Amino acid sequence: MQTLQDLTRDAVSTLLLSPGEQEVDRVMTICNACRYCEGFCAVFPAMARLLEFNKADIHYLANVCHNCGACLHSCQYAAPHEFAVNVPQAMAAVRPQTYGEFAWPKALGQLYQRAGLTMALATAGGLAMFLVLVLIVNQGSWLHAPLAGNFYAIFPHNLLAAMFGLVFLYVIVALGIGVRSFWRMLSPPAVSHVVMGAASLDATGNVLTLKYLDGGHGKGCNDDDDRFTQRRRVFHHFTFYGFVCCFIATSLGTIYHYFLNDPAPYPFFSLPVLFGTVGGIGLLIGPAGLLWLNLVRHPDHAVVGQQPMDRGFIALLILVSATGLVLLACRDTGVMGLLLAIHLGAVMGFFLTMPYGKFAHGVFRSAALLKSALDRRMDGLTVARNA
Repeated sequence: MQTLQDLTRDAVSTLLLSPGEQEVDRVMTICNACRYCEGFCAVFPAMARLLEFNKADIHYLANVCHNCGACLHSCQYAAPHEFAVNVPQAMAAVRPQTYGEFAWPKALGQLYQRAGLTMALATAGGLAMFLVLVLIVNQGSWLHAPLAGNFYAIFPHNLLAAMFGLVFLYVIVALGIGVRSFWRMLSPPAVSHVVMGAASLDATGNVLTLKYLDGGHGKGCNDDDDRFTQRRRVFHHFTFYGFVCCFIATSLGTIYHYFLNDPAPYPFFSLPVLFGTVGGIGLLIGPAGLLWLNLVRHPDHAVVGQQPMDRGFIALLILVSATGLVLLACRDTGVMGLLLAIHLGAVMGFFLTMPYGKFAHGVFRSAALLKSALDRRMDGLTVARNA
């Protein structure tokens, strides 16, 4: 009797490939005959397990790829060779298709194509403008007497908790349903809880260390030329751990408020403010560096149609962190309400675009890396049994 994984794989194998998917199929077929880049990253060992590439395989490989560029700069079949193999660019062209096809609700999948710089800033700006108008209506002016950092004197705590709680819940549900559908299409092998636990640890380690931005030899990526550099890895780490620190700051504030009966504002050297400050600085340095690398990136690595989505996401991160740090510095002044409205608008804009912008790539990539870790574990068990 066929398993669910077999039935899913059979159904996926009948689906027609888009032009972008056909290009991945073409370059992977050439790479599978060459295999010079086998040790570079997880893409090539995963490719070597396959004889042909259906739609699920192509989207799996595209999301394992970190677009580090090392394989392109080492490829003997890259342009000007007539094969014109360009793995990073072919994979980059397919990834937005993954995000769009698995978006929830499906009708909003097209937003991936429109979640560019203009839309991101317009969303944040529109929400900030709305909150400034609310401030003016409630206070009679956008100026007020210094409030010693008491944000809740401007916007009540319960109102903020309800607004951001609902949006955050929607983001979790939308991303969760999307990645669940993606995971089902990948048809991962049925494994024991022990194997799944070990593979999850492997994948988590690869995600947290950005292992596959080391170029396969520990020297890093090729950004704008043939030189290896760790810049992308460093700026990604600033961004990721800056986001984690901000999340911890928010969580600590929630614990203080609801469980320790200690509502904001908190002094500068309290844990919520310290984590928020460190996170804000990380979210300023990391995205600014990634934006610079995006602007100077080698043109053969990039897909022009994806750049607005990348830059819109980066711009929102910079806006959130910059407005948050300015708000912290000016929280005991008469413009706190205005700065708070602008910061909250930026944060809300960031949340609303999370399921339909660049943020989603981290979720889909983590799922793809888990399947890669599972496949490696199963290969190891098979070899051990046959030994």
